[in-house]
Amino acid sequence: MLDDARWAAARLLLRTAGRTSRGIRIGYRHGFDSGTMLDYVYENRSHGVLGAGRLIDRVYLNAVGWRAIRARAVLLKRTLREEAARRGHPLKILDVAAGPGRYLQEFLAEDTSRHAHRVLCRDLAPAGLRRGAATAAERRLLNIAYERGDAFAPEPPAFGPPDVIVVSGLYELLLDDEVIRASMASLRELLAPGGTLVFTTQTRHPQLDFIANVLPNRFGERWVMKCRPAGETEVWAKEAGFTDVASRVEDVGLFAVTTAR
Repeated sequence: MLDDARWAAARLLLRTAGRTSRGIRIGYRHGFDSGTMLDYVYENRSHGVLGAGRLIDRVYLNAVGWRAIRARAVLLKRTLREEAARRGHPLKILDVAAGPGRYLQEFLAEDTSRHAHRVLCRDLAPAGLRRGAATAAERRLLNIAYERGDAFAPEPPAFGPPDVIVVSGLYELLLDDEVIRASMASLRELLAPGGTLVFTTQTRHPQLDFIANVLPNRFGERWVMKCRPAGETEVWAKEAGFTDVASRVEDVGLFAVTTAR
């Protein structure tokens, strides 16, 4: 009963005073797990109604989970740069649940190799795809495209088999292990020979109870996540037929980024 009252008070606080924060408003509109929400977290600029709203927004953006999300993006970009250097030719990259794909845009903008990489961002949420396409146009990034696509029923991209497939922030949201294992197997079939699957795993999170009891996901339901050891998902990747599987943890220490070739 005490916990129920505490979560109810937290929900009331976020739905009232919390809405002066733009980030919290985005979470209630699109879901706190949505691509649109993550794009705002990546941007990491506080906005709100008057000074109080901006202050609440800054506290919100500084939450440990969001700091880890930003650190995860840094590690993902580093991983893609390493893949490009290892291959020595332009990459064809598919992100199957990209949202606006801000970290991919940053990877392209920051690339100094002069490689003409091609990136395809897919998602089922039209708001994230529209935002990503608009941002890419503003940045004059011509080698990134956006289209609707189901991560669990992936179609071959028009540009041919991808060298790299990225699954970032999706497997953490899935409670059924078998769905993840089936996804890995289907994505392996989509890759070019010698291709690499890059996926993320949430290994721990100190605020799981708060998130599950206070923050709604994109479906308006409780945002329940499942943490898994990176070693467990590495085994699943090997069982799906991948070799040379390795993981690294981002600097905050909540997420692992795994490469499977």
